[in-house]
Amino acid sequence: MSFTRALRAVGAAGAAGALLFAAAPTASADQVRNDQWALSAFSADKVWSEATGKGVIVAVIDSGFKTDHPDLTGQFLKGKDFIDGGSSIEPYMAGDKPEHGTAMASIIAGHGHGAGNAAGVKGLAPDVKLMPIRDEGGNDDGFASSIRFAVDQGASIINISQIHRDSSLPDGIPAEREAVAYALDRGVAVVAGTGNDGDGPPIANETYPAAYPGVISAGAIDGKGEIWKNSNYGPTLITAPGVDIVTAGLDADGYDGGGGTSDATAYTSAALALLKQKFPDLTPGQLVNRLVKTAGLPASAKGKSLPDEHYGYGFIKPYSALTQDIPAGPKNGPLKIDELNSAIAKAKGQSESAPSSSSPSGAADESSASSDSGGMSTGLIIAIAAGVLIVLVIVVVLIARSRKNNGGGPSSPPSGGWGGGNQPYPPQQQYPGSYPQQAPPAQGGSYPQAPSQPPYGQQ
Repeated sequence: MSFTRALRAVGAAGAAGALLFAAAPTASADQVRNDQWALSAFSADKVWSEATGKGVIVAVIDSGFKTDHPDLTGQFLKGKDFIDGGSSIEPYMAGDKPEHGTAMASIIAGHGHGAGNAAGVKGLAPDVKLMPIRDEGGNDDGFASSIRFAVDQGASIINISQIHRDSSLPDGIPAEREAVAYALDRGVAVVAGTGNDGDGPPIANETYPAAYPGVISAGAIDGKGEIWKNSNYGPTLITAPGVDIVTAGLDADGYDGGGGTSDATAYTSAALALLKQKFPDLTPGQLVNRLVKTAGLPASAKGKSLPDEHYGYGFIKPYSALTQDIPAGPKNGPLKIDELNSAIAKAKGQSESAPSSSSPSGAADESSASSDSGGMSTGLIIAIAAGVLIVLVIVVVLIARSRKNNGGGPSSPPSGGWGGGNQPYPPQQQYPGSYPQQAPPAQGGSYPQAPSQPPYGQQ
């Protein structure tokens, strides 16, 4: 069957050379918060004056969750375990990445701790409630059962910072594809990571669930807003911070450092949660439309038209997405939901042509038979047939217009849909250990300071 990988890379220090950060900071009251450079880049205080995610539920499908971490207490709703069917959603210690789910949860909805919650990790949407779902995609239906559970239990956004591939199923898992359609049909956005191999198309259409049409796929950027060298890329993704990210860990009051498209996925889910709070009546496609219409490019890529083969739709700017005057647009926005439904119908062996043509014909035949048996005049029979034909023409025109409207939206992506995943991430390495809470690591620390002038944010 398929195999699944978390999308978080190790070694913040190894990636630091690619960043234009200031010198390592001196010890401060809370080094962890200082090193959350993404919050500074997003101008998070201004973002939170518009929305904090209050009233929004984000389902996180991952390896397990340390619910008693001081930065996450009170954030979790009742979840479910799809790994072994148990009742616990605590980290799955038999796996190779037990800390992964806790890390993603803290990026989305960490609230910090201490006086004024000024210490520890704070998420981009700190008032979100998290639905913890322990699942690593190892079942025959991939993440399908978890996705449907999240939808049925009231989630508005589903975060899947994982990938899987199976050479015997190059188009993904049918049940999983159908579960994505089930979510979108009920107004629930699905966000997934693209993978950490530094590859682009054509391989970029082979990693799931990111590659399913309708899924919002996330790539990782560094502190300059440039695509991280190990992030998979393509024209259908959106990007978010994924380098040198400090997160909640499993040790008592512990913190970890790392990065990857997992982290970018979590930031994207958090941004959608903020938008969902402020614009509760928008569809997933319309929420994504706000992110796409306000996305940015680094200085090195200025002048490129979006979507770009390498940068996709650009990097998210939550404050702009929350505050700019942007028409809602078509229901599906840039999401290729029509392609998703068509692929599902094909997988089920259904005809992609409208079945209604045979029904009116049959109805006309029945009318003719009834007319004959009842002694109706030939003129009446002709009138009935003409009426049926007129109704049929009207129906066909309405369907065509509906498809045109739903398939529109800004800068329609290529036929691959909102996918963009690639080859699976290689075997997980060990994290560099717990990140100290009150003092920087030795010799200035592995996690560099945020840029003095954030390259992106509300501008």
